[in-house]
Parts: sequence; structure tokens; C-alpha cells
Amino acid sequence: MASVYAVATMDTKGAELDYVRAVLAQAGVHVVTVDVGTLQSPAVAPMVSRDQVWSSVGDHSAAISSDRGTAIQQMSVALREFLLQEVAAGRISGVLGLGGSGGTSLITAAMRALPIGLPKLMVSTVASGNVAPYVDCNDITMMYSVVDVAGLNVVSEVILRNAAHAMAGMVNQPVRARSSRKAIGMTMFGVTTPCVDRVRAELEEDGYDCLVFHATGTGGRAMEQLVASGLISGVLDITATEVADEVVGGVFPCGPHRFEKLLVARIPLVLSLGALDMVNFGGLDSVPPQFRERKLHVHNAQVTLMRTTVEENRKAAAFIAEKLNQSLAPLRLLIPERGVSLIDVPGQPFYDPEADAALFDELERRLHVTPDRQLIRYPFDINAPEFSAALLEHFRALLTTH
Repeated sequence: MASVYAVATMDTKGAELDYVRAVLAQAGVHVVTVDVGTLQSPAVAPMVSRDQVWSSVGDHSAAISSDRGTAIQQMSVALREFLLQEVAAGRISGVLGLGGSGGTSLITAAMRALPIGLPKLMVSTVASGNVAPYVDCNDITMMYSVVDVAGLNVVSEVILRNAAHAMAGMVNQPVRARSSRKAIGMTMFGVTTPCVDRVRAELEEDGYDCLVFHATGTGGRAMEQLVASGLISGVLDITATEVADEVVGGVFPCGPHRFEKLLVARIPLVLSLGALDMVNFGGLDSVPPQFRERKLHVHNAQVTLMRTTVEENRKAAAFIAEKLNQSLAPLRLLIPERGVSLIDVPGQPFYDPEADAALFDELERRLHVTPDRQLIRYPFDINAPEFSAALLEHFRALLTTH
């Protein structure tokens, strides 16, 4: 039977977790309590002990560190592996966590590795602040505990009961997809919208469900998380501006693992270089001092763009090629030689053929081309109808052979 796994450091939050277990059981939900404590013995006996969780990493001889910060990181890794194993075995219907700052960090790091769509709820003392480090691009529901998770009282009982019933609702009333159409992931920025809109319209005519992700750092990671969860059947990764922010230091970095989940999934994959002419910052005053004399374009009061240089484009090309060279399934990288954005064409502020050529040539030099891993250059800008047609042609070809 699939169960809700209720997780906490049961040396300090055992009674509270047991209360949640009782409420879930009253609601007809099968529950498994999991202890991830690293200090004293659990206050209430768990159904899954910390030793069982710890053994999931396979190193039974290594002891958990006496340093609390290190111990939290170690146990978080073990919890992630334990939960992934339980999900793979079909034993988990949802995960509910309780914690302060340390417990929240421990439990949500493991939750972020779980598939999109699996219910995840974290009752936390830090849920009223910036939850981005805990949630990232996953579908974790954060509930503020109002008072500390330290004893059962007139406030905490209400919060914990609400959390239990919220989880019961999620697992007892699972959401089913509204259609059986295959989902296709696409990345877009304002300056690549004409291209992506054409491609999206054509694929929707073909009967696909097109999911467009704004390439703002979390957008690319969210798309890859859905791919890893098996919810996306193919990807047109048209907009790569997050890579420029990663290698230069903009506000929309893709993170060091961009493209990896796409390659592991071995789904139809066509890529391009949209918006790699720019690094993104906030308002003009937010641009770091070392970049103030660079070519800047104020997109609006909250967004300032900086033109990438020859050297920065070479670094971006190296990042992309290093990732794509690990591919084991067919992919196509299409280069728009006449410009990678709406403002990288003649007469526009970021038009710079020399910087673009450095990007294109470095990619061609570094990418290990094979019959399955191809790089194709086209004499169009990225938003030209002819380039959209080329993207579609290659993507459809990969779909037919997948």
C-alpha cells in the first residue's frame, strides 16, 4: 500500500509528528513515520528509524558527523536516497515534513529530488520568508508553522491538523492529466518569442501539448525537472540565455547541471542559442560596478541587459559543448548565424557579428560531432520564419525515430 511518509527529526519533534500521523490515520490515510534525527534518541518510536534511512547510502560503517551542520547534510543525502528508493518501489503517495531551519533544509533537499506531481508538504518555521532555497523549481508546498514546532498547543495543533488534512486531500484526490497529448518543453525569452510562438503553434497543430518555460534560471531547471519526472516527451531548448548568466554572473543563472537531465532522459532534443547575446541584471542601479562601462540596454525599469563579449561567448560555448558531448541519444544544435535575438540584428543595440562568430566558431570547434550529435548552421536570425521551420524539421525527424 502506498503511504504518506511523515518525516521529522524525531528526537526533537517526535510528539508533533506522531500527532500528524494520528490525524492522517483518522482521515483514512496510511502513514509511515520516518526519523531523520541526528542527536538524541527519538521521543516517539518511528516506523522507519534513522539507521534505516542512513543505511540507504550503502556505507554502514561511517558514522554521522558530530558537527550539526555536517550531520544535517549527511542525513539529507541519505533521506533523498531512501525516498527515491521508496518511490521507485511504489510505496510513497506523498511526503510531509516538519522542521525548523535545520530540519527544513534537511527534508526539502530530499523532497526536491522527488518527481513533480508527487504531493510534498513542509510545515516550517521559515516558510514566511524567502523559500526559494528550499523549494527551488519543485512543487513543494510550504506551510508556515506560526509558532515553533516545539510541543503541542492551541496554535500548533491547528496548524498540524490543517497540514495533515491538506496532505490527505492531495493523496485521496489525485489529479489526473487533462489530456493524453504528449507534452513538449520549450524555452523562451522576450527576444526569442516570435521564433518560439511559431514553433509552438505548429506543434500544437500536430497535437502536442506545448509547455513554454521562461528562461529565467528557474525556468530551465523546472523544465528539466519535469523531464526527469517523465512528464515531458521532447524538448526544443531554443533559448540559452541562462548559460550566459551562469558563466558571467547575471541574475538568471542556469546552474552547473543545466542540460544534464535532458541528456540522461534520451528524449528528442533540438537546441539553439537564443538570447546568448545578453547577460541579465535587475534595474540599472543593480548592475555590478565592474560592468557599468559595458554595452547596456535598459529593457524596463526592473531589467537591464548587458551585451556578451567575444571571450564570454567562448566561455558559454565551452559550457554548452562540455555538456552536449556527454549525450548518448540523438540531438541537433542549430545555429542562427544572423543573430540570436531580436536586438542582435542590424540596426539593433546588441548587433555584434564578431561576438556571435566567436560563439558559433567555438561551439563548432569544441562539439564532438557524430551522426547522432549534429551541429547545423543556418544563414538566418533566430526569429526568421526560415529558422523556425528548420527547428521544426529537425524536431519532427527526431520524433519519428524516437
